[in-house]
This record gives sequence, C-alpha cells and structure tokens, in this order.
Amino acid sequence: MRPALLNTLFSPVTTLHGVGPKQDLLLRYLLSREMTPRIADLLFHLPVNVIDRSARPLIRDAAPGTVVTLAVTVERHRPPPPERSRAPYLVYASDESGDVVLTWFRAQPAFLEKLLPVGARRYVSGLAQMFDGTLQIVHPDHVVDEAGLAKLPLFEPVYPLTEGLALGVLRRAVAQALERVPALPEWIAPEVLRRCGFPPFAEALARVHQPQAPADIRPEGPYWSRLAYDELLAGQLALALVRAQLRRPAGTRHAGDGHLREKIVAALPYALTGSQREALAAIVTDLAQPMRMLRLLQGDVGSGKTVVALLAAAAVAETGRQVALMAPTEILARQHLATIAPLADAAGLRVAILTGREKGRERADILARLAAGGIDLIVGTHALIQDDVAFSALALAIVDEQHRFGVRERLALTRKGKAVDVLVLSATPIPRTLVLTYFGDMDVSELREKPAGRQPVDTRAVSMARLDEVVEAAGRALAAGARVYWVCPLVEESAEVDLTDAGQRHAALRARFGDAVGLVHGRMRGPDKDRVMRAFADGDIRLLVATTVIEVGVDVPEATVMVIEHAERFGLAQLHQLRGRVGRGNERSTCLLLYREPLGELARARLSVIRETTDGFRIAEEDLRLRGEGDVLGTRQSGLPGYRLARIEAHAQLLSQAREEAIAILRDNPKLSGERGAALRCLLYLFERDEALPLLGAG
Repeated sequence: MRPALLNTLFSPVTTLHGVGPKQDLLLRYLLSREMTPRIADLLFHLPVNVIDRSARPLIRDAAPGTVVTLAVTVERHRPPPPERSRAPYLVYASDESGDVVLTWFRAQPAFLEKLLPVGARRYVSGLAQMFDGTLQIVHPDHVVDEAGLAKLPLFEPVYPLTEGLALGVLRRAVAQALERVPALPEWIAPEVLRRCGFPPFAEALARVHQPQAPADIRPEGPYWSRLAYDELLAGQLALALVRAQLRRPAGTRHAGDGHLREKIVAALPYALTGSQREALAAIVTDLAQPMRMLRLLQGDVGSGKTVVALLAAAAVAETGRQVALMAPTEILARQHLATIAPLADAAGLRVAILTGREKGRERADILARLAAGGIDLIVGTHALIQDDVAFSALALAIVDEQHRFGVRERLALTRKGKAVDVLVLSATPIPRTLVLTYFGDMDVSELREKPAGRQPVDTRAVSMARLDEVVEAAGRALAAGARVYWVCPLVEESAEVDLTDAGQRHAALRARFGDAVGLVHGRMRGPDKDRVMRAFADGDIRLLVATTVIEVGVDVPEATVMVIEHAERFGLAQLHQLRGRVGRGNERSTCLLLYREPLGELARARLSVIRETTDGFRIAEEDLRLRGEGDVLGTRQSGLPGYRLARIEAHAQLLSQAREEAIAILRDNPKLSGERGAALRCLLYLFERDEALPLLGAG
C-alpha cells in the first residue's frame, strides 16, 4: 500500500488551477506519460536555465542583450496609425539618465493605457536591446507598480517546453504543486547527508524551482544533487531487493551434455561468431554454479542474440527442465518464434507460443502441455506471467528488452519455478558506465560481431524540402520489387506539435501507391498489428508506414529501404535501432534520415554520428558523450535510462554512494522495518520503484 502521506503528490496535475484538458495533453507529451501526469511528475520536471532580474541599472547603464529591470516614468503612448495595423505600439518612458522605448506588436491599446498610465512610475523588466540608437524592450516580461515590484521574483526558472505550452502556465502550475509537498520523513542516512552536504528534500525541490541565485538550478549544485541522489538511491535499493531475491543459492546444478546444442549448431546456415561462442560458454558455466545466474547479453542489431538464447535454452532442456522467453510485444515474441522454430525442430526441442492472441481451447491445450512438461521452451509476452500459467519445471527465464518491463513482471516469471536462472537480452548496447545503473551487478556478455553476409546500410541525411524526391525514390524501389519502411514520430496530428503524423503520411502515400501501402502503430490492437506486419512480411504490403513500434525485433529480410521522417526528433539509439530493420538480407540497403531545417547543434551531431558508423557500442558511447544525459535506451529523450533527475556527467560519483547505501540498508534492515524503513518505502513509491517491495515478504 502506498503511504497516505504521498497522496497529494500522486494527485493528477488536472487538480491544479489552470490545468485543463488541453494542458493535460501537452504535459503528457512533455513529461513522457501515457496517462495524466501526477503532481510529483511535474515537480520532477526541473528547469534548465534561470532569468536573472537582479540587475537594476539606470537606462544609460543598461547593457544591450541582458535582462534588466528599469524604474521609469511613462511619458507618452504612440499607437500604430490606422492604415498600418501591423506597426508596433510604442510607449516612451524615461528616468533621470535617459529614454527607453517599450514596444508591443498586435497590442490592445486599452490594456496598455491601463497598464502604463502617462505620468505614472512603473518597473519594467525584459531584454534590453538597441534600435536606432535608442534603448528598447520588446514585449516586456513584467510591468508592475511599487507593490508589484515587491512580489517580482529576482530569479525565474526556464523549463523545457513543448509547442503550445506557455512558460507562465507551467510556472504557475509548479508553484501550486510546491505548496502541496507534504512533510516527508528523511530517508537518507545521517552520515551520508553530512558527508554530501545535502539539504532536506522539500528545500531542495523549492530552491530548484524557485531559485534565489542562478547557481541554485545547476545539476552539480547541492539542491539538484540531493534530488538526483534520492532517485539513484531509490533505483539502487530496488535493484538490491531484486538481487537479494535472485542471487540465492540454487541447489543441484548442471547444464546438460550438449547433445541438443550440437544439433542446433549443425542446423545453422552459418558458423557461430567468436563472441557468440564466448557468450554461450559463459552462460553454460553460470548454469553449473551453485548461485543462480543473472547475466545480461547485449548485442547490436543483428548480432545473433536470439540464437545464443536458444542455445542457452537447449542447455537447460538437456537436463529435462523448461525455459520461458518473455518479450515486451506480440510482434517481437512471434519474431523470436520464427527464428527459433526451424532450429528447434532440427534438435527435437518442443516449442510453443503464448500471447494474448491464444484463447479458448488452443490456450487451454498449451497450458496443459506446459504443466505436464510437454513443452521445453515457451515464447510469449506478459501472458506468460498470468496466474493460471504453470510450469512442470521452469529453470531459465530469458527476458528480452528488459527496460520495457517492470521489476514485478520479471520477478513474476522467475517465481513460476524454483531457483530460476535469469538471462536478460538487450538489443541496445549500453555504455559500460551505465550497466551498473540499470542492471546492478549482472554479469555481462557482449556480442560485438555481425554474422557473415549482413550488408552495410547506406545512410544519408536529406532535408524535408526534398520530400518529393524521397517519395519518387521510394516509388522506384517498389517498382524494383523492394520493400520500404516509412517511420513517423506520431500516430495522429497534433495542433501543438508540428510533425507529420503516421496516419496523414499513410493517406498521402496510399493516394500515390495504392493498396501496396500499409499502416502500423502502437495504438492498434495486437491482432491488427500482427495482421499488417504479416502482410508486409508476405509482400502483400510493400510500403509500411509505421511509428517506432517497429523499432525492435521486426525481421523482414526483403525490406531494403528505411525512411525516418523528422529524424532530428529521435535519439541516437532509436535511430540505430530503426536502421537495423533493413540490411538483414543479401541486397544492399538504404536509410534516409529526413530532417526539418534549421537543425540544432545537437541534432546535427547526432545525424553525423549515425551516418558515420553502424557500430552500436560506439553509437551508445557517442550518445552519452553528446548529451551526457543521453537517451541510451531509446525510451526517453533525457535522463539516465529509467531516471529523470540524475545526470551522468554531474552525478556519476553519487551512483556508487547510492549503491553503497542501498547495500548497507539491506544488510542492516533487510525487511525495511521501523521508522527508517517506512521512510525508505516512501522513497520507493515516490520514484515508482515500489515494484520491488513485495519481495520483502517473499520466501
């Protein structure tokens, strides 16, 4: 149960004054939430800059290009002449040192006459500029009288925004949210607080959102660092709880005699790469150890992870025990089955699939065979962890794309057997510096080589101004018998975000190429998605418009062209994953990165890296170097993987501190009991790491 103390922070942002349905949609997009964000989500959206209004010069001393606050007397108004309605509305003002012109476009005269009465003294704050030798402030941020000046903040935070969301609206919402922060118990150990010089949690939140000096919002400063440490501690404590459960002694162990593995290797159309052989040897060694296996197998797109996973499954099946492979989507689960089934048949391995699509008698038959030991390897989705799924002897859980699952789902699978070994697959190479953050102390195997025969992909960046040429090129590829992916970042058009949506692009391309064009996106029902993907794989659809639902695991060797629209909006890892959907057959493949000008410096650097290299490990390191807080797992545009506040370049040293404290907590208070335990439970719930808490009662 979530502590009642946190209820106000878990209230929806729509309970704040001025946050209606429109702001709700914009905040979902901004804060990467599918549902209405919580007040806590808003508070964890930290500013990136601060406007300093502490400068109060005379007019003659105001430096152009700086934000200033001037004390002025209003001299006269000059509205635009009737025949020039687009001309600016000018207000002339002065102090004892000189004159300033206050400028508005599309102004409401009555409003400005009331705001700045002639002869009145006013305080005007905004960006000072020179125009025709006179100081000017265009659209001042604030115009206040003496009473208003007392309330004017000297330092105002600037937040990352999304189009359509005004900075003032966000600031007012955050100010209300701060008033709702309850008095929370301290969860950090006193000696850590002392050593790191951390302020209390509520003070840290308040000072970052309502800074009293520009330094208050720096990530390396004490206030942001305190919040980052809280988040890192929650993550490391959750990992420690999982580790304590998974690293228990495993009883009698052995990995089989190799007879099934030999048959699978013999059935492969190519030889295993050196890194595949090394990874398999490490897994087999783990399976023979007295402690349960907890290994991460990370490899680039097309490096052969599924084959290594199948060989690991065969090693377990050789001992008469069972294996489950859980994937985050039905598309990915069926893709794994397509790769595995012919090789498993050659070895006599009994394989089945269980997703939301299997129903009625078919599902009942699969469950009966699984419980009776008639299935060696079952591939599936979340359907594998439902209560009525029982195994005869589950010994190995293989979890694909772990970052898409919660702790609860991973553990629910391992509880279906006794002392179940865990093998995690990741198609996104993760920089070594981040493996600890996300996976704890897992052993790591890397697949660095590509199987023989994989073609390099010709990657080019193309301006959206040349869209018609790209459509023509896609037409030529279709005429030559190729299959084409066309990826868009959104499902439906948004008035606030100026991006072409997948539905709109699908309609335009279908008008050009007819029934050869299909559409798939994440909001479609599973069976509908599968039907479209199957039609693309079979060639009934030859141009597939898609969102990033095709990012991982879709394997259509005939697809040789990938068009990524608004490529500047994607993270490096995501671009690399999408490109990996082509170049899987014997034909040469092309990836076109369509971007909208002007390109920002970061976007330009990203597109440059993706054109230069296809090495996923180098791309992951470059992503980290370029952004610091880079999108290394391709799921968020900022933050460490799974983290919102922690920044690797500013808080790396806090990670090992958080890890040490988490280990000490479990050593001294393994059940999180007493006052400190209650405080730590608050921490886990606040940062949505509470999935690990049920483990405290587990055997």
